[in-house]
Amino acid sequence: MEFLPVLFMIAGIVLVTGATLFVSSLLRPSNPYPEKNMPYECGMDPAGEAAGGRFRVQFFLLAILLVVFDVETMFLFPWAVVLKDIGLVGYVEMFVFMLLLIVGFAYAWLKGALEWEA
Repeated sequence: MEFLPVLFMIAGIVLVTGATLFVSSLLRPSNPYPEKNMPYECGMDPAGEAAGGRFRVQFFLLAILLVVFDVETMFLFPWAVVLKDIGLVGYVEMFVFMLLLIVGFAYAWLKGALEWEA
């Protein structure tokens, strides 16, 4: 019984959402054509899977490198906050972590993962 107001609120939200979608489907113009349904890429012709082609490997390599360095950043902020509490051991462990990431970055750079060919 104590959840009855919550159920009324959920029912009201569902009702308003359904009514809004129904009314908007009646009022909106429906004029699809191929150019309108194409993905928009800043006024340029679409590239990649949307255009029927395939993405190049460089997209995926850069995405993986972005994830790696985002994870590094996520580990650096908490480490910096608790630096006084973890002492020298935590300090050395973070520098080992940073060294491994720098070695990985240098490897990706030397293998040409950051080079972009047109």
